[in-house]
Amino acid sequence: MNIAKVDLNLLVYLDVLLREGSVTRAANQLSITQPAMSNGLKRLRDLFKDPLLVRTSEGMTPTKRALELQPVIRDVLSKLESSIQPETDFDPASSARTFRIMTSDYAESTLLLELVGRLSSVAPNITLDLITPSDVTFHDVEQGKVDMAINRFDELPLSFHQKVIWYDSFSCVLSASHPLASKWNLDTYLSTQHIWVSKTGFGVGVGIDPNEVQKLGWVDAELTKIGKQRAIRVFTRHYHAALQIAKTQNLVATLPSKAARLFKDDPNVIVKDPPFDIPPIALKMAWSALLHHDAGHIWLRRLIGEVAAEMNSEQ
Repeated sequence: MNIAKVDLNLLVYLDVLLREGSVTRAANQLSITQPAMSNGLKRLRDLFKDPLLVRTSEGMTPTKRALELQPVIRDVLSKLESSIQPETDFDPASSARTFRIMTSDYAESTLLLELVGRLSSVAPNITLDLITPSDVTFHDVEQGKVDMAINRFDELPLSFHQKVIWYDSFSCVLSASHPLASKWNLDTYLSTQHIWVSKTGFGVGVGIDPNEVQKLGWVDAELTKIGKQRAIRVFTRHYHAALQIAKTQNLVATLPSKAARLFKDDPNVIVKDPPFDIPPIALKMAWSALLHHDAGHIWLRRLIGEVAAEMNSEQ
């Protein structure tokens, strides 16, 4: 194929079509007519010798070839957009920009708590709009409607940029008056009652079935491997709630150590190592290729990295 004969506008069409999954929405996004977009799709199919988007019961579904092309084309267009835009410096001290961050309760109460403190001194007019995972979708992040997502992810779209912020171990939090505080081992851990707390992913969540142990996450997955199961009496998605319940009731919360460390100076709380092995979890930040070269976004990512590194060094 001679690249000189290729209409590069078609790559823009394909990028938007794959993000929108709809000829109508893609046409609206590019401010062209639907027939023009349909014609563009036909030319794209001729160019790549592939249907690219196929109508199914779930709407327009990308083919394997389209999914392979998507991150490549997004990267090419992102670099092109960056190279033709005039360079502008980002001044955090004077900026009044709002950054929208999808974040789990765990990240919000640890990393974001420290970030807010840093922003107050280096960027006092910047606003953070912190959004819960159930309020957004991967599509919102991919479109750049949300600046970044900070959470523990099992999978991310190939088009996303991502970076590990830190790895965190697990700790057990219990009341200082808990009967087992001085008799801590696997048998006593299993004999008491527990609070389950976990990250949430994208989209609206559903309720928990206590009998489906294999779906309960990190802690219970490791217990299952050694043929054990704990008695869970409270299920919550909020780390602060789990910590408060553990502090005031005879229930044990097993959660990431940075969250447990929020109570390290509280005399009414004891923090212990789990009496069995739990692999560390990775907290990641993910963002759209559309924002990868944005000067303000680059600054925020660097700042988050600096704050995270300082928090790790304080352990």
